[in-house]
Amino acid sequence: MQLPDNVIQGSESAFNAEEYARRIRRTRERQQAAGIDVMIVTGPENIFWLTGQQTPGYYTFQALLLPLEGEPVFVIRQLEFCNFIANTFIADAAVYQDGDNPVDFLFGMLQQYNWLSKRIGLDKRGWFLPVAIYEALQQRLGDIVDAAGVIEPLRAVKSRAELEKITAAARYVDAGMNAGIAAIRAGADENALVSAMMGAAIAAGSEYVGMEPLVSSGPRTGVPHGTWRRRVLQDNEPVFLEMAAAHDRYHAALMRSAWLGRPPAIALEMEKVCQEALQAALDAIRPGATCEAPHLACQQVIDRAGFTDNFKKRTGYAIGVSFAPDWGEGGILSLYTGVTTELQPGMTFHIPPALRIYGDFTVGVSETIVVTETGYRQLGTLARPLTLL
Repeated sequence: MQLPDNVIQGSESAFNAEEYARRIRRTRERQQAAGIDVMIVTGPENIFWLTGQQTPGYYTFQALLLPLEGEPVFVIRQLEFCNFIANTFIADAAVYQDGDNPVDFLFGMLQQYNWLSKRIGLDKRGWFLPVAIYEALQQRLGDIVDAAGVIEPLRAVKSRAELEKITAAARYVDAGMNAGIAAIRAGADENALVSAMMGAAIAAGSEYVGMEPLVSSGPRTGVPHGTWRRRVLQDNEPVFLEMAAAHDRYHAALMRSAWLGRPPAIALEMEKVCQEALQAALDAIRPGATCEAPHLACQQVIDRAGFTDNFKKRTGYAIGVSFAPDWGEGGILSLYTGVTTELQPGMTFHIPPALRIYGDFTVGVSETIVVTETGYRQLGTLARPLTLL
């Protein structure tokens, strides 16, 4: 398809062409080791990491065809073509129309490039690979190698340029969280808090995020992953705030708690334990330690305080490139029991220990951090203790 004169190749790309070429070289090394001649990449995060392509329109079919040799080919909907040109440095786009069957079109491209006789790989765990599309491809292609885990380990350790973007996102989160806390008052509603949070983060520089803020008040805070629903804040009740911000699709996140009036003694005790548990997890982070080490340190603090039943989750998860429905990279790495992957400098995590009495209240605190040569570096700057208003 002919390039529009006024859309410049790579003009909106998050990185330069050399960075993507380096990523593709590293991916091909792992691809070859996995015995895959041509890899069909469908996940928007992996596509972005390899090419720079980003669009909210990933709900329609898109795929990067990556052979071991030669130029990659991008299969994309016509409406996304200009977006693709502006965000990537890939010259070869195979553009389908809305009336085309994407599976037929993809098969035709594999046929055109004489790749049907090659060993083809596809990430079978991809969120945006419907069962119907996979079954249709399998019927035509026969055995398909599972490419899950080829790209993801390369994304786990961030480059200096990637860390700069996550650090920028953390500044936006700080701005948003400060605004949200400042908006807390009896008589305000949850929507006012979220409006302040998102408005401040966007004004600071944030783009759209992979998941909405998690903001709730009163007994609603005792329900995990609650979102704002116009509830009016009352005296003597909790407020829970968690949000992310993004810079060039790289995310940072933050969790804080507040209380209007005087909290009950149990809430103060649980909040103190959250603070200690977070610090224990942070102190366990160092290169060579396993990903379960911070979780075990966090869990030990919680168990010792007698709140085991109030903490039924992982301690943290990788964070970086994200598209909805998530702001994390938890599918790549979790800080949890049994995860024996070693921590390396450049890995980034969101660590949000929270304790709750279900249906009553939640208290929690978090940090987004980078693993360093000697331990960790915290990206946020906000005070951690419970905000009392």
